[in-house]
Amino acid sequence: MSKYFAQPYDLSAYGFFFHTEEDYRERSSLLRNATGQHVEEFELQFIDGMLIDAALFKAYAVNQANLSQYLQAERDWTEDQKQRFIIAVGECGYAFDPETGDPDDFEVDIYEVDSLRELAEQFVDEGLFGEIPERLASYIDYDAVARDLSVDFFETDIAGVMLVYRCG
Repeated sequence: MSKYFAQPYDLSAYGFFFHTEEDYRERSSLLRNATGQHVEEFELQFIDGMLIDAALFKAYAVNQANLSQYLQAERDWTEDQKQRFIIAVGECGYAFDPETGDPDDFEVDIYEVDSLRELAEQFVDEGLFGEIPERLASYIDYDAVARDLSVDFFETDIAGVMLVYRCG
């Protein structure tokens, strides 16, 4: 379970740690500043948890308005869906409506490879460039193919996993 911190914008109030939406709602409803007024606005921070969830928190741009949707996504989405969201929204700049959106709807091609060169080798092996006779295979310049791929594909590291992606 991830750990978060609610930092009040009111400098005379103290923030609090929380784990769940219920915990956040309860603690925020009770919080008062130095003059006894109710504190309403917070900066939400990811403190501890899985690296993929920290990256999701950042891409989701979590705030008080979307905390509930983020916590549901963190709990319900698979690692692949989280990666797709992080790339689509955080890297490609796609918009996301949590009420109607699904991370599987994003047109993003993702490959779990360490580099563009490895992707180039995979594409050649899969026959993407046509049938290549074995006697010519050793002459393929995979670095040149990787440079060509770099026009449309990009590398990223999400929670220690290297991915190569292309925005649709």
